Amino acid sequence: MKDIVWSEILSVGVGEIDEDHRKLVNIFNILNHAVMEGESPDYLAATLEELINCTVWHFSHEERLMLKHRYPGIEEHKAEHRELIKSAEELKREILQGDKPVADEHIEFLERWLTEHIFTADMRLGSYLSRAM
Repeated sequence: MKDIVWSEILSVGVGEIDEDHRKLVNIFNILNHAVMEGESPDYLAATLEELINCTVWHFSHEERLMLKHRYPGIEEHKAEHRELIKSAEELKREILQGDKPVADEHIEFLERWLTEHIFTADMRLGSYLSRAM
């Protein structure tokens, strides 16, 4: 599995959100390398936990900006945030239970989980905030 390489295509046009996204991409890449290098399930779970914790913080950051600037799509965006965290927590539980090893399919899931949210909901938010801020 390849790393996610940060580029302008991932930019939503709001510096503080882009900075958060760069951090999330970096943690994803650490997790990706850990899987490729065969790190222990505990290490993988800890790295995934870090990704989840940073994502939760990032989502609250976005939601604060949405409230401040009266983003009309806030409820839909927040619902997507909740679903993303729920799916990542389920993956973490699977890893910790040791039911199955972390595989490429999990990493691909997390890559889509991260990039699709940026390319869809966050691009709409970035477009709105670029005008509102």
